[in-house]
Amino acid sequence: MATVSLGRRLPARRLGWGALLLNLQLVSIVAYYTLTTAEPTELRYALYGLLWVNLGAVAIYATDPPEGPDFATRRRAAALAAAYFGVLAVFGGVISTGLGDAASGVRIAWLPPGWGPAFVYAGEYVVIAAMPAFLVGYAALAYLVYVTVLEASGSAVAGLLGLFSCVSCTWPILASIGTSLVGGAGILGAAALNASYDLSTAVFVLTLGLLYWRPGIR
Repeated sequence: MATVSLGRRLPARRLGWGALLLNLQLVSIVAYYTLTTAEPTELRYALYGLLWVNLGAVAIYATDPPEGPDFATRRRAAALAAAYFGVLAVFGGVISTGLGDAASGVRIAWLPPGWGPAFVYAGEYVVIAAMPAFLVGYAALAYLVYVTVLEASGSAVAGLLGLFSCVSCTWPILASIGTSLVGGAGILGAAALNASYDLSTAVFVLTLGLLYWRPGIR
């Protein structure tokens, strides 16, 4: 009887935590616009930013790497995931070429919640635009690639081949890069385009879902 009662309470408890987190985020959005110079934009922009952060965080929390692979395999898989994150960061505009004499240094961009507050460094040799949504989202995708490689095979090389032999796992990776190219050279420039928000978010959600369920690998 106690087991049945506990089982019935668990969904309600999870719903309660979910409602609490939702309320906290709503309060945070109001406080963000009240205490900063950020200006309210279309509602979907804020929703997209929070979607990237929330889904990315949930994917990381809900995904455990397999225990079988040894340390060397995990290290090589981690290197592959780090390289993947770097590719997304470059093609997504998180990291781009510098501005030369037009460098303006460090500033905080008060973008819509989730996209901002963004740390921006506009240097002579490199530009870094660190939006929370993309940092969390790309980190989640990289972590799922790490887990996918470990699950694909016991060796990093075979794991890489297994990853790219799975069409449903490969094309979202290419789509992520392609979307960044379509969006523009820089992440802040791409963010100004309405279509970039919609398309990037759709590709991210689909990519995250496919890498989480890993069809053809699991």
